[in-house]
Amino acid sequence: MEGRRREVVVSSLQFACSDDISTNVAAAERLVREAHAKGANIVLIQELFEGYYFCQAQREDFFHRAKPYKDHPTIARMQKLAKELGVVIPVSFFEEANNAHYNSIAIIDADGTDLGIYRKSHIPDGPGYQEKFYFNPGDTGFKVFQTKFAKIGVAICWDQWFPEAARAMALQGAEVLFYPTAIGSEPQDQTLDSRDHWKRVMQGHAGANLVPLVASNRMGKETIETEHGPSQITFYGNSFIAGPTGEIVAEADDKTESVLVARFDLAMIKSKRQSWGLFRDRRPDLYKVLLTMDGNL
Repeated sequence: MEGRRREVVVSSLQFACSDDISTNVAAAERLVREAHAKGANIVLIQELFEGYYFCQAQREDFFHRAKPYKDHPTIARMQKLAKELGVVIPVSFFEEANNAHYNSIAIIDADGTDLGIYRKSHIPDGPGYQEKFYFNPGDTGFKVFQTKFAKIGVAICWDQWFPEAARAMALQGAEVLFYPTAIGSEPQDQTLDSRDHWKRVMQGHAGANLVPLVASNRMGKETIETEHGPSQITFYGNSFIAGPTGEIVAEADDKTESVLVARFDLAMIKSKRQSWGLFRDRRPDLYKVLLTMDGNL
């Protein structure tokens, strides 16, 4: 007898940001409503969507963009929206926590309940992506959140390049992985285009763990004044949704505001995951090398 279906519709949003909070939050709300109209249950908004990706520069004044988690106005607005529409919304924000600062995301359930936060674990530091100046390494560890529609794992941007993060969330029962992102051109080398590499890495996470994966990236050109003059990144969009074998089932281009949706039967995927043996045949006793810096025990 065929098992009971358990379907979820996920969505990835993509839009160009201005550097005005109210404009960006309004755009995010408009697109969440559009996703809901398309049947979405869980809607992912891109990383740090309240403004420009400010990490192109090391500027003291940009710390003013951070706000405490408690009573955060954008989180509160998204809680109201989630409750009104009955959708789950992960909300990315720049968090001030006493003397620490984090690149964080709050998970809002379909009734508006705040299920808690994840703080970005892997913090990049390179030309145009100088996040270590602003963000402490996250202290939450990798987490999963039981929402109305699915148990989800949510990590942030640079985390998506690390298979250990995806596996840690899958081991805790994540049924879908979500990665809000801000990635584009490299200011030091305009010929470097990482978009295909970026997608393939996450497609591998989906296939290696047999879970769907949702990635949301911004698009458009953003210029930030730095101590060395203006710096510009062209964010390449290409937001996508991958199925449990890594296949891309929905994808945006690099220039178009987009609302992607895809439907998955989590019960069927669970059955496939169990029968494939990826978790049955793991050998944690042989993975101690992962705890070392250089691969030597």
